[in-house]
Amino acid sequence: MTFALLAAAVAAVAYGVSTVMQAVAMRRAHGLAGVAQPLVVAALVLDGAAWLLSLVALDRLPLFVVQAVLAASVVVVVLLARVVLDAPTRRRDVAAVVVVVLALVALAGGSGEQPASAPPQGFDASMIAASVLLAVVTAVAYAKGSPALLALLSGLGFSGAAIAARGAHGADDLLGTVLQPLTVAILVCGACGVLASLRALERGSAGSIAAVLSVTEVVVPGAVGLVVLGDVVREGWAVPVALGLVAALGACWVLATSPASATAEEAPVASAPA
Repeated sequence: MTFALLAAAVAAVAYGVSTVMQAVAMRRAHGLAGVAQPLVVAALVLDGAAWLLSLVALDRLPLFVVQAVLAASVVVVVLLARVVLDAPTRRRDVAAVVVVVLALVALAGGSGEQPASAPPQGFDASMIAASVLLAVVTAVAYAKGSPALLALLSGLGFSGAAIAARGAHGADDLLGTVLQPLTVAILVCGACGVLASLRALERGSAGSIAAVLSVTEVVVPGAVGLVVLGDVVREGWAVPVALGLVAALGACWVLATSPASATAEEAPVASAPA
């Protein structure tokens, strides 16, 4: 369990750093051209490494714990903006960081180690169908969708990838995970999440986008894990876990809308020498 939590925590740090990199990069170019920027490519590589670490965590921990830890990446965004960009930090931001840490401790205590179990019959087909539908909606919204809609679609994409990964882990070993049909859902949902996120960052505030992502990526996978995939809460820990989830989401929202997040988004891009 300790190693799985550590993997999730390192993934959260990587996601936070990547978010700042992508937010800055998408001010340099627009549309699909932005994806080819070196800073975006580096951020996506970092995202990939973080995602692999999240798979390690998902193999041993329930979705509601892993996703809550990953949502705490917004803590990294705020702290990075303060240290690197000298961004202002409110007292409520400091309090929110403390709340996030305490909430994650409660979530970890209420779950324990839970190896992924085999998903129910029809799960694979449902996930693949959902991923195709998400791809269609994302393609339509990419052209004229609002930042809020794109952020929601991005959150659903990353949520779908996490749900499919948890189900895939329950089906077989690592090789079986890669070769099984759920890999299609993981890849499609992940691609939708990345493209919608980049488009949202191009059009909207990084803070508000991070807030929408935090809520979506915790609530949706957490609910599916508990209802469909057999994730459970330790006996007697239902109330602490519920309070921890609410506290973590609220604190992440506060941090996502922090001036430090806005500073990270609006970081000046160094001009090329004449």
